[in-house]
Amino acid sequence: MRIDKFLWSVRFYKTRTIAAEEIKKNRVSIGENAVKSSKEVKAGDIIKVRKNQVDYKIKVIDIPKSRVGAKLVALYVVDMTEKEQYEILKMRKSSQDYYRQKGIGRPTKKDRRDMDDYSSSDSSEDMDSDDWDVFFKEEED
Repeated sequence: MRIDKFLWSVRFYKTRTIAAEEIKKNRVSIGENAVKSSKEVKAGDIIKVRKNQVDYKIKVIDIPKSRVGAKLVALYVVDMTEKEQYEILKMRKSSQDYYRQKGIGRPTKKDRRDMDDYSSSDSSEDMDSDDWDVFFKEEED
């Protein structure tokens, strides 16, 4: 199976096109050699992928016939990525959350719609001119 199709089928990339683009940028290698999209993958190959500034390392166990479900990926690849790389990923995610926590900041579209609904339902329906007269007469008394 071609390496771009393999990386897509084991859910490493969302689309096959993205996988091919990453291979063109030399972010994917088998062993120590950068590869082309047409490179055939065999069982036992060790694939190195640089994604999100993290170096992943996976070993091919078997070749799937087509794209597999997330739960079945473990049947086809073994994750050999070093723990340090996952710590780097964890630190990057925590640093992104530092600047703005969820629920703080500008309202989302949904929040804005909820506020508009609340403010429009809070005001009473169009008052008749008689209601206004009553309202102002009560204040004068």
